[in-house]
Amino acid sequence: MNIAVLGTGIVGKTIATKLVAIGHSVRMGARMADNPKAVAWAASAGANASQGTFADAAAFGEMVFLCLLGAGTLEALELAEEDNLNDKIIVDITNPLDFSKADFSRGIGPTLFISGGSDSLGEQVQRRIPGAHVVKALNTVTANVMVNPAMIPGQHDLLICGNNAEAKSQVSGWLREWFGWESIVDIGDITGARATEGGMLLWLKLWGTLGTPNFNLRVVR
Repeated sequence: MNIAVLGTGIVGKTIATKLVAIGHSVRMGARMADNPKAVAWAASAGANASQGTFADAAAFGEMVFLCLLGAGTLEALELAEEDNLNDKIIVDITNPLDFSKADFSRGIGPTLFISGGSDSLGEQVQRRIPGAHVVKALNTVTANVMVNPAMIPGQHDLLICGNNAEAKSQVSGWLREWFGWESIVDIGDITGARATEGGMLLWLKLWGTLGTPNFNLRVVR
């Protein structure tokens, strides 16, 4: 499959590298086609890896992974161009993290620039590209766990949400087949992103307490 990965950070690189390794063709998108991180990744990842602008990648991909800093997500979608994204599944991994007042040396982490439970970045993505099928997923775990959940012992759960049931079913199948996720909990429509994005505050606190980002939670019922 031809897959677009929008974003050149650790999440984008981790997702893109795994996808190429299992046989997909991946184009990493950035603001500029010659983005140094994207160029370096494409050169190292093999013949099925390429890079381009956000629009280049969006047009190339049969489906799209959004692996962007929250603050730049909507602008990146603007640059990707709506026509390149319509009718496609977008797996949204973004979180609305505000790093402007973070001071990790003092134990002060980022806050959320969307809070209060009345909106989410996932909903904003869906409103920005109404013709796409946005599925919020993978934003509740660290990058290495996203593509290798088996590194965490025992059963643990991935939460997903989105408005289109068929798209969620397709994404769930991909996440099982490509990354090995065995337990996926569908929490409903895209408004569920308010909960999973808000859960980042708990996730960040646990990271500080446990001293590692390599963990996940289990829904016990």
